[in-house]
Amino acid sequence: MLSAIALHEVAGSDARLREALRAADLPTDDIEDEGRAFLEAVFGDGQTIGYAGLERCGGDYLLRSVVVLPEHRGHGFGRAIVEATLRGVGGDIFLATTSAAPFFSSIGSSEVPRAEVPAAVLATRQLSSICPRRRPS
Repeated sequence: MLSAIALHEVAGSDARLREALRAADLPTDDIEDEGRAFLEAVFGDGQTIGYAGLERCGGDYLLRSVVVLPEHRGHGFGRAIVEATLRGVGGDIFLATTSAAPFFSSIGSSEVPRAEVPAAVLATRQLSSICPRRRPS
């Protein structure tokens, strides 16, 4: 059922992406900067269920801006969106969170000591003040 999720790239300037991120208290100030890719997750008959983003950091990536629209929460879409977003991505994948650590732990992420995070990942705005986690590769 959840394998029916399709991802479509959207621009950082996309109004629906911006609104979804704002509503989820996720950052929007740098989403139009170079090196970021945002994906709209579509399910079934073309209904948008959420968004996710990846930021390239040298040979690694920062998973960011994962949001499931409120009316679609509680159905396993978050995990499905993350898995679809990361499918085929090479390099280590990091994420930073202040509120979703239990969710990411439940899908296999582990906390990484700041000293072990690559400099390119630490240089992102997202990691300036919160603790990074790493997805298993």
